[in-house]
Amino acid sequence: MSSVTATTTPDPTTPDPTAPDPMTPGQDGPVPNGTRPRLDWRLRFGALSLIWGFSFLLIKVGTQGYAPFQVTLGRLVFGTAVLAVAMAVRRERLPRGARTWGHLAVAGFLLNALPFSLFAFAELTIPSTLAGICNATSPLWGMALSLVALSEDRPTRVRVAGLGLGFLGVLTVLGAWQGFQGLEARGTALALLASLSYPVGWIYVRRTLAGSSHSNLSLTGGQLLLATLQLAVVTPLFTTLPTDFAVGPLLAVAALGTLGTGLAVLIQYGLVAEVGPTTGQMVTYFIPVIAAAAGVVLLGETLVWSTPVGAVIVLAGAALWRGTTRRGRALLGLGLGVADLLVLMAFVQADQTFSWSL
Repeated sequence: MSSVTATTTPDPTTPDPTAPDPMTPGQDGPVPNGTRPRLDWRLRFGALSLIWGFSFLLIKVGTQGYAPFQVTLGRLVFGTAVLAVAMAVRRERLPRGARTWGHLAVAGFLLNALPFSLFAFAELTIPSTLAGICNATSPLWGMALSLVALSEDRPTRVRVAGLGLGFLGVLTVLGAWQGFQGLEARGTALALLASLSYPVGWIYVRRTLAGSSHSNLSLTGGQLLLATLQLAVVTPLFTTLPTDFAVGPLLAVAALGTLGTGLAVLIQYGLVAEVGPTTGQMVTYFIPVIAAAAGVVLLGETLVWSTPVGAVIVLAGAALWRGTTRRGRALLGLGLGVADLLVLMAFVQADQTFSWSL
């Protein structure tokens, strides 16, 4: 998931506004960052994958006790608190300038307030497994939008093939050959809209805040603060104060904000700085399988075969697009997608929650 400003990774947390754009070829490789962190980047990569993968399960648990807007507001409050502590430790200040704050308000809406709320509403009617897989379509929407909005992203035969393959994956996830029978249309549409909101926000940030003199941490802190204020205004208008504060859902919301929105952002910054945006973005290939496995094993959710297969096709299309300048990365992405499918099948077969019905 994503909760920051910009374009380092497509997931329900958000990327960093001044980092190189992973959808632009030729920006691989590490970004200088001074001293090397003590914890190996592979361990941090794994932790980030787990945190974002489990975010969809936490949303589902949170909505079992609280309204979707309340889950989103709580998530943003806890996430903003983590960023505030990090800024205090590093002696960072919030950005200055009305124009910057105006752009951050839009970014906070597109990258945090809107998609977080849409996912929370979606999981009222669809499994967390499907929500996590819908989130994997963010790179696909980003590909299509970048061709229109970013002049540097030129269409090529390989890129068009990757885009077409990705949309084929979406149709597979939705079971198009069945006439979309058995699909919870409203919840699925909300999850797909949430996934679309991320690349719209990334492109906006790239056009307005890239190259800002403010630090990434400062910009993200301001963005999350504004997103929190937006939800603080909206939530009382559409919800009532709970009469019973369920402990389990409350802990889920706290974990979702502290880990999935606050800590994940800080981990993401370090990864991008050390190994570069393209390698850091490989976390995308692990989030769907972790989200699906968590929902199946811990919540007892059921999958039909088309859902994970379609997700792999979507990720294969994204790998084909991003690997146009480096075939090795495309093959790695494809390999990770297939590995995701095999691992997921092992989980669901062991738990006997996988349906092969047509």
